[in-house]
Amino acid sequence: MRSTTEETAVELQVPVLYPTQPRAVRLMNTIWADRTSVHDSLETVAHLRAWAEEAGLGRHQDVDEHDLGRARALRDALRRLAAEVTGDSRPHSVADGLGTDAALAVLNDFCSRCTPVLRHGPQGGFARQWLTDGSGLQRELNLVALEGFEVLAQEAPQELKACGGPGCVLYFVRDHPRREWCSEGCGNRARVARHYRRNKSGLEGPATGRGAAH
Repeated sequence: MRSTTEETAVELQVPVLYPTQPRAVRLMNTIWADRTSVHDSLETVAHLRAWAEEAGLGRHQDVDEHDLGRARALRDALRRLAAEVTGDSRPHSVADGLGTDAALAVLNDFCSRCTPVLRHGPQGGFARQWLTDGSGLQRELNLVALEGFEVLAQEAPQELKACGGPGCVLYFVRDHPRREWCSEGCGNRARVARHYRRNKSGLEGPATGRGAAH
């Protein structure tokens, strides 16, 4: 029998889907699905704290309900805009009642808190850096929003896609123009489903010959 501490640790194992994707996409993918249902990795402050650390936003022990609300608002806005640019009509892809204009307002509010500055580069020359107001996780969320701004504007072949795997609700930035799935697992499920539909269609085709019904 597990202790309460062990059970809590298990409950807070938040998937980062997938760690090679931009941080903005990792935030989008805190809505994910398995064979049973759709899940939200940002249900509680504790989940947000665990996800932020795993997603590379740093360790923030002082997060509160305000931080959680802003993280979820940014996540929902990014997913709504991602659905727009990818033509995504999958069930559960976007929050109910959130329109494109409202999502743009949320994202632009986050991005407005970031200011570009030019500074000396570490190896000579100059480099652009971003200054942002706020501190802790709020600062990181502002920068994630800025990354989301760039992701949504990307062009092929480095473009944002909605996964075509059966039941999947994830997004990904593809690294090959023919990539259609977030993972090989989703690709395999899509191929199996396509094979099943083809076979079923063949079996249910019009009856002909001696055995045909009259």
